[in-house]
Order: sequence, then structure tokens, then C-alpha cells
Amino acid sequence: MAEEVTETGTVRVDAWIWSVRLTKTRSTAATACRAGHVKVNGDRAKPAQPVRAGDEVRLFHAGRERIVVVRRPVSKRVGAPVAAECFIDNSPPPPTPVEAAVVGIRDRGAGRPTKRERREIESLRGH
Repeated sequence: MAEEVTETGTVRVDAWIWSVRLTKTRSTAATACRAGHVKVNGDRAKPAQPVRAGDEVRLFHAGRERIVVVRRPVSKRVGAPVAAECFIDNSPPPPTPVEAAVVGIRDRGAGRPTKRERREIESLRGH
């Protein structure tokens, strides 16, 4: 199987995120970049920002943060076993269903949270 590696060793960050299967579509990856949910080496990334081997990519997607280090830049979507070899995953473990359920549950019809309730909810979420 031939992976598409560019001659300069760099690939667009949105294409790389999609290629290694961190998002389902490239447009989702580009939208995440434009919304500020993708950081490369600590800086907000635009969709066309190049990534190379050794760069740290942080992606906030689907309710969790993924922290990965680029091992190999690929621009074409690859299979799951090959994609796993293209990055080193340093992400924290996903929250358990019990932890996810505890945060932010409000009674139906309780209305909008007050400022105090909002701050309590944010402190539970760790913001």
C-alpha cells in the first residue's frame, strides 16, 4: 500500500487529521481548524498549516481532547492499522460513562442556569 508523502515532508493539518482517521471527513477537520479546535505546537492552526514529523497536534473533537505527535505525514486516507503507525497518541483516557453523565445534568423545565449555577457547572467540567 503506497502512502502519499509529500517531497518536503509536510502536509496540510486538515488533510493529515482526516488521513489518520481522527475525524470522519476532511471538511469536519477543516471546520475544527477554523473554529480554533486544532493547535499545532501550541498555536491555533488554520486548515492549510503544514505539519511535519515531530509536531504536536491537539484536536478537541467529539467532546474530548486528542493530543497526538506526528510520526509520518500522509495526505491520503489510509487504513486503520497504517493510520495508527502515523502518530503517537498522548491523549488522556476518555471519560467513563458515569463521569460523562454526572456533568451538566439539569432537571427538565428548570430553566436557564443562574450565574452561580453556571460557575458550579463549569467548575465540575474543569474549565
